[in-house]
Amino acid sequence: MSRADDENDGQATERVVIRDRRKINPNGTATGEPVSDKKPNGGGAHRAAEPEEGTGNATEAPAPQPGLGAELEALRTELDERTRDLQRVTAEYANYRKRVDRDRGAAAEQTTGAVLSALLPVLDDIDRAREHGDLVGPFATVAESLTAATGKFGLVAFGEKGDPFDPTRHEAVAHQTSADVSEPTCVEVMRRGYTLGERLLRPALVAVAEPE
Repeated sequence: MSRADDENDGQATERVVIRDRRKINPNGTATGEPVSDKKPNGGGAHRAAEPEEGTGNATEAPAPQPGLGAELEALRTELDERTRDLQRVTAEYANYRKRVDRDRGAAAEQTTGAVLSALLPVLDDIDRAREHGDLVGPFATVAESLTAATGKFGLVAFGEKGDPFDPTRHEAVAHQTSADVSEPTCVEVMRRGYTLGERLLRPALVAVAEPE
């Protein structure tokens, strides 16, 4: 026995049998392929390696852009500036409305004061007629209606006998001394004064008595 035969005794010899299943066509060409009975080691064809899950197909999140933070800060700064501008414009508009309302009220008061000032001589005639007892009959009704109408516009009469003398509201046309007073006092009223709201429309003409 040869050495080669000794080596082959310890190894299993796999025999390969090839069967030719090709058919001969009438034109002399063969069809089909030889079939081998030899099976690949491992009992089947190796499947192609498939990529592992989670590798190669995963989409990575985009990295933040370097200039995004600066752009966001610039937008916040611009928003703050616009907010301050809006607040300033709102405050200016509120002040404008207050000023317009105040001017409108002052203009209306001046107009009303001008009309009432024109009626003051009529009211003086009514006062004189009342002092002399001539305010009777239909004339008294008209006088009362006129006085009530002017009062609705804020016209208020002042100046009565015995009132303390106030140089800001009274105009003294006569002076005298008296032991019956302890301070300058209006002892006679020649013409009543009138106010319209906080505005002095006309001072009262009075005679003043001072202490002796």
